[in-house]
Amino acid sequence: MWKRTGCSVLVEELSSDHKGLKVLNFLVYCPEKTVFLRSVDASEILSCPDKLFELLRDVVEEVGSTHVVQVITKSDDHYAAAGKKLMGEYGSLYWVPCAAHCLDNMLDEFGKLGWISETIERARAITRFIYNRSDVLNMMLKFTCGNDIVDPFFSASATCFATLGRIAELKSNLQAMVTSPEWNESVYLKEASGLAMTATIDDEAFWKAVAMVNDLVGPLLRVLKIACSEKRPGMGYVYAALYRAKEAIKRDLVNKEDYMVYWRTIDQWWEQQQHVQLYGAGFFLNPKFFYTASEEMRGEMVQFLVDCIERLVPDKDIQDKFSKELNSYKNALGVFGRNLAIRARDTMLPAEWWSTYGESCLNLSRFAIRILSQTCSSSVGCRRNLIPVEQIYQSKNSIEQKRLSDLVFVQYNMRLKQLESESGDETLDPLSHSRMDVLKEWVSRDEACVEENGSSDWKSLESVKRSLVPVMDETDNLGSGFDDPEIFKVEKEVRDEGYFTNTPEKAFT
Repeated sequence: MWKRTGCSVLVEELSSDHKGLKVLNFLVYCPEKTVFLRSVDASEILSCPDKLFELLRDVVEEVGSTHVVQVITKSDDHYAAAGKKLMGEYGSLYWVPCAAHCLDNMLDEFGKLGWISETIERARAITRFIYNRSDVLNMMLKFTCGNDIVDPFFSASATCFATLGRIAELKSNLQAMVTSPEWNESVYLKEASGLAMTATIDDEAFWKAVAMVNDLVGPLLRVLKIACSEKRPGMGYVYAALYRAKEAIKRDLVNKEDYMVYWRTIDQWWEQQQHVQLYGAGFFLNPKFFYTASEEMRGEMVQFLVDCIERLVPDKDIQDKFSKELNSYKNALGVFGRNLAIRARDTMLPAEWWSTYGESCLNLSRFAIRILSQTCSSSVGCRRNLIPVEQIYQSKNSIEQKRLSDLVFVQYNMRLKQLESESGDETLDPLSHSRMDVLKEWVSRDEACVEENGSSDWKSLESVKRSLVPVMDETDNLGSGFDDPEIFKVEKEVRDEGYFTNTPEKAFT
């Protein structure tokens, strides 16, 4: 599969409390599956871009440089320096900062805005109260038909907005709970925190703020879900999803001085995706979007495509064959214009579409499949239950380290295989220990919780059948029509600090 579709080398950085240990996990992604390759103690490597470059080069050689389309890491300066050297060494691959981390930084910036931060904290007060009292938790699960009101996701910032979305979905259920006889007869209603929770759930101003946050940030959360999707490669969808996110903000706020406040944050972080060519080429080669885009946007995207062709296809004779094939695709000539192929634009994965209908343009088809088969994130499978690989390096015995390393290789890949079988299972416990890193602020309290009427031990709760809200495919509702030239043009005013006097809070008042 690596030879046919190409692959992405994913670099995950883990930090340990054990004497500042830094561990790099190397995984290889292709649409068939993600595999764990190896881990390395990088504590003394990360500070030296040259050593980091050598490590990345060794991994590329191990996988096969002709197979690798991109190496995805964090966007820190030492990764950027090593990535630049890697691209100098290999003329047929890209170093790419992780799009998921870029999007997470956007969400983090949005979460720091005063009115959004206040809304998040009020929502946390609700979840902390419920999840620290087993009686109340059981009552909540009864009224929500087994749905949890916390929704762990990629990171702490993403979890904030995913949980706000979940709480909004269950608004009527929570309001029914606090007006029920069970709640009115509960001893918790006499507690100050219980009264405060009831007041918040009954407060329409709170729900209005939650709805505004979801309208503003929900589209960005969708982009993040697409970027690190386990179900399909994100490369053909991220550009369109980011377009829709900015379009939604513009549509809701209308006035330029209002929506540019938020666009500026998005653009500042997105500019750090130094090789956006891949995302633009993915948009261009996805027939679902290409044939509904304006001529102006197609013109911008074709530049990205040409950049990718020149880099990823070193053979100039093959490069020259692309012109005629590109013309057939752009003008929907031959098989591309048949009704069957036209209908399949919306129903097939873009790489499958090219595999099925691209036989008359073999060079472009092979290239498209390699581009559209890649992920955009170094953290594919954000629900992954990480194996504690840092334990390998706590032993000074080289033989023991080798034994532990082999054990981690087997366990990590077994866990990845297990996640494949769980990919359609939405009944996984969100309160499992592996998710506490992102849920801590939503379910934990600074002070000890003393209960007179039950235990806060979640394991003691009676089994509740979870009938969660059906999860929709995030790529299905990206729509058609990409004709706003302003959205992906980086304007001077976006970079000009202090250009706008309106605050984000005022824009959404």
